[in-house]
Formats: sequence, C-alpha cells, structure tokens
Amino acid sequence: MPRNWLMKSEPQVYSIHDLQRDGRTSWEGVRNYQARNFLRDDAQVGDAVLYYHSNADPPGVAGLARIARAGYPDRTALEIDGEYYDPKATEADARWVSVDVEFVEAFPHFVSLDELRRTPGLEKMLVINKSRLSVQPVTDEEFALVVRLGREG
Repeated sequence: MPRNWLMKSEPQVYSIHDLQRDGRTSWEGVRNYQARNFLRDDAQVGDAVLYYHSNADPPGVAGLARIARAGYPDRTALEIDGEYYDPKATEADARWVSVDVEFVEAFPHFVSLDELRRTPGLEKMLVINKSRLSVQPVTDEEFALVVRLGREG
C-alpha cells in the first residue's frame, strides 16, 4: 500500500524548482538513523512526497514529488572528501540509504509552516511538532489537507 512522506530540502541547496528542472534526483545525505530506516524499510516506488523547504524564510511545503526508486546504498558515505562522508561506511556496508524522487507538481500556493500549524486536522503532523527528521511519514488525511492548501490556497 502506498505511503505518504514529507521530505525536507533546503531550497538554496535543492528546491522544488530544481527538481522540476531535473525531473528526477537521488535523495542522498540522510544521516539520521530513524530517517534512514524509513528510506530503507518503508519508502517504496510510487509513494507520494510533500516537498518541504527547510531552513527557509518561511519554511513550508512547496510541492509534490514521488519515490521513483526504492532504497539503495548512499554512495556519498564513501566519498572521503565529500560533505556526507562516513568513516564507518564500507563498500560492503555503506550504512546509509538513498532513494530517487521524481517531480510531480510545484504548488501555486506555498504552504508555510505557520499555515500548517493553523490548519485544523494537522495538529499531529510531525513537522508541526518540531520533528527535525528530514524524512517523516504523513497520514492520508494530512497529505490530502496539505495538497488542497497548496493547490487552492
């Protein structure tokens, strides 16, 4: 059964418009064990993604993506001079996981974190409750509410 996710990216690093331009990208550099486990164990091809701009002013949901390739070893963990290098990673066990995401839609209305907080029905959404996870599950009800906000304002 398809799941829904919220995935965070800093827009100055890789925004929804970058994904729109590229069509598809590898989601790499996740270095939190719980987020890694979501990518490794739960994220599947076809799952829907709320594309969240973090460390932005304001932060919020900018559009939609979809999981295009399920979890596979994150090779950036092996790049000694790279930002995401992990000295404990090996060829046999990269330790970390990437997925590929593909562009679906940029919302006509950016859904800010403040708007998410004010919207009835989203009170239990992890991102509102100060979750710092870069990958987090979203219920079907939460997903539908956010999509409506993004499309209709």
